[in-house]
Amino acid sequence: MNSKAMPAPASTVPFFTQAESFERLWPRLSAYLDEVCESGTYSNGPRTAELEAALRAYTGARHAIAVGNGTDALVLLLRAAGIGSGDEVIVPAFSFFASASSVALVGAVPVFVDVDPLTYNLDPAALEAAVTERTKAVMPVHLFCQPADMTAVLTVAEQHGLLVLEDSAEGIGMRLNGRHTGLIGAGGVLSFFPTKTLGALGDAGMVLTDDDALAGAVQRLRDHGRPALAPSAAPSAPTARAEYARQGELAGTNSKMDEIQAAALLTKLTTLDDDIRRRAVLADAYTRRLRGIPGVRRLPTVVERGEPVDPVFYVYLVETDRRDALVSHLAAAGIGTETYYPLPLHLQPCFAHLGHQEGDFPHAEAASHRTVALPLYPELTLAQLGRVCDAVRSFFTGSTS
Repeated sequence: MNSKAMPAPASTVPFFTQAESFERLWPRLSAYLDEVCESGTYSNGPRTAELEAALRAYTGARHAIAVGNGTDALVLLLRAAGIGSGDEVIVPAFSFFASASSVALVGAVPVFVDVDPLTYNLDPAALEAAVTERTKAVMPVHLFCQPADMTAVLTVAEQHGLLVLEDSAEGIGMRLNGRHTGLIGAGGVLSFFPTKTLGALGDAGMVLTDDDALAGAVQRLRDHGRPALAPSAAPSAPTARAEYARQGELAGTNSKMDEIQAAALLTKLTTLDDDIRRRAVLADAYTRRLRGIPGVRRLPTVVERGEPVDPVFYVYLVETDRRDALVSHLAAAGIGTETYYPLPLHLQPCFAHLGHQEGDFPHAEAASHRTVALPLYPELTLAQLGRVCDAVRSFFTGSTS
């Protein structure tokens, strides 16, 4: 057998990279990092407070509460809203795992519903049919490039007295009728995982809400149940010590944001709108190059809602019946992809006790078998995008033109 390693493909296009962004932004970021190191405060400090203020301004939220990651943001939002043991929370069957695991982690029961086959967001008609006397909330997910149909979701929720808590982890910059995602219902979340439209150097997240009581509960829960202090304050004065001594009134957790992540996000926030516009340009280029290729079942479709929608292309998702073979073909050409999501939530092993089986949610299952995301990030060049499209076309037709 020839043991000589095969040469790497000449034209490598990673699924995602931040290297060029951080190289370009390094002077600004390094100044922030110097401040963090000199301050001696490494979590939930001045930079975190600055980021919270900047996100309040950007989203229009009354409250923006920084936490350790997007999953914690979901758990803390659910807890702050009073969701707990025995409650049912309706969630789409096609989403990232945390959309359902966060519900289970607060002791509630995720109730799955199917998704719209065009947008992959929760199907409002399926929502109506899933409501029971134990349903406490619905958690729509704003997925991939556009908000869920929140007008329809809110109509059903109001009819049944349900809380609407948004999994807007991918939703930075998305707006529906001028309202930023996460602020259309009672509250929502942002994730700053590195691949997100606004990505940190590691894990970070945020809760958005206009509700004072909800915000106050999240602020306490993220820091062991302790009250929120001003960034410059320390629990040394008698009043502060007395307040901190009361932390046992609420069993919280430790999910404060690192100052380094806050510094990275403040730096990248300066280019966010430019990045969103660049993503739109790239998405349009993909659509023009891939439209009409035999074997590509579906390209992203931004659905008209009858009200203004601001889409944001977090990923560029395509559907094909030959998804896994396409992924292998692209990998051989040095092109990275990501499968969103290979197993729908109702078929995850940890939810087997809920009794679901294949066929229960056909649109979610079809999406899990067919969808794949192509490289999409602001530094992706049109030449690289062209190589991706040529490789897709060659897979289905044997030709790049």
